[in-house]
Amino acid sequence: MPWEKSFDVDSAVDKATEAFWKKGFEATSLADLLKATGLTKGSFYNAFGSKKQLFTLSLLKYEREQRRDVMARLESLEDPIGAISQLFDSLIEQSLADQEKKGCFLVNTALDMPNLDSDIGDAVKKGLRDTESFFARQVRLGIEKGVISDRVDPEVCANSLLTLLVGLRVLARGVFNKESLSRIKVQALDLLR
Repeated sequence: MPWEKSFDVDSAVDKATEAFWKKGFEATSLADLLKATGLTKGSFYNAFGSKKQLFTLSLLKYEREQRRDVMARLESLEDPIGAISQLFDSLIEQSLADQEKKGCFLVNTALDMPNLDSDIGDAVKKGLRDTESFFARQVRLGIEKGVISDRVDPEVCANSLLTLLVGLRVLARGVFNKESLSRIKVQALDLLR
């Protein structure tokens, strides 16, 4: 008789994501994942195969539901400076509201890349490249609309904006306060002049 899932896979992935987000891939044990998801060991392996496969599902779901949705909404504004400003504002707001100081799942995973398999590393690199591409598209749009100087190199600026975004997400985990995080946003917007 074939094995049947008696649980919501999306919900289990969400619960596992929280566990991975708090501890990282290496430090999250199978026991942590079983406790978080409420699954038995057999159900866990039948549904996900391995901790690594579940982590990859978690990362891709986070990427799809968090970062991509935000970027799509911001791009629909057709106000490049406003979109970049709103992105930094929302990250500052999220960071200050994050009582557990978890930061960004994607950035946290990037910080752990030397310890991760190449396919997980590839997913992280893709997410960061996509964010950098969002910035480059916004800068090019701003140049076309005349609201960003044509002396600004879109790729160089996008790389710098990504660096500031990653720095903000790391420092917001308890090192910087609202005023300091807001200064990062000011520096980001200064790059657009």
